[in-house]
Amino acid sequence: MGNHKLLKKTTLHIFLLIGVVISLAPFYWMVVGATNPSGDVLSFPPKLVPGNYLFENYKNLSESIDIVQAVLNSSVISIIYVFMSLLVCSTAGYAFAKYKFKGNNLIFASFLLAMMIPYQATIIPLFQVFGSLDWINTYRAVLLPQICYPFAIFLIRQNMKGIPDSLLEAARIDGAGELYIFFRIVLPTMKPTLAAVSIFLFTHQWNNFMWPLIVMTTQENYTLPVALSTLAGLNSIDYGQLMLGTTISVLPIMIVFLILQKHFVSGILGGSIKE
Repeated sequence: MGNHKLLKKTTLHIFLLIGVVISLAPFYWMVVGATNPSGDVLSFPPKLVPGNYLFENYKNLSESIDIVQAVLNSSVISIIYVFMSLLVCSTAGYAFAKYKFKGNNLIFASFLLAMMIPYQATIIPLFQVFGSLDWINTYRAVLLPQICYPFAIFLIRQNMKGIPDSLLEAARIDGAGELYIFFRIVLPTMKPTLAAVSIFLFTHQWNNFMWPLIVMTTQENYTLPVALSTLAGLNSIDYGQLMLGTTISVLPIMIVFLILQKHFVSGILGGSIKE
């Protein structure tokens, strides 16, 4: 019996190890490509050993695009977006979870239905609205359209339903106001969920490509995905530059996830706990 359990455990770990290798292989190939000249990136057999061309690739990348400014633009937009969207989505989720008002379920259902609308269908109306406000080529045009993120509201609402109503009623009896209850009682208990939502929001905004491509009209305002897209020329592509730029674009997402990973699983699964 003991040998059978050991065999099952060993087999499981072998499959998990294979999965890890398969998952990390593209990232490793990308990092290796960033350290090699363009001609070696797509060579066959593939070159899997890091080269010494990293600084040359960075020099060429900096000459092709303003990589520092692009990273700064994406960082500022993504960080501001996360904080603004967390505030809006958490208040909306709290209202849907803890306040009983006419049309609660209908309005919440409309948010869920909004997740099914193709984003491409909203681009022309959004562009017309921001054009009339003279907000084209501004951070506001990138930040505001998706600040009310339906999936974030859904996840926060489901987790907030697990907070006992008796706790909130006790705070009200003690004289606490609604803002005090929300910011000092509700949100501190929601840290794992907010961390999980922050990862989704940051990744969504950091990788956002189509909308910034449309509304940002000058290179100094390009976000990182838009700036990297200009590296693909009609006649030739420097894959060393492209791999280095892609590696730079992936690192912030990995850093954010590693910082918040201990809250991620508990935040995602919190909504499965019933009152």
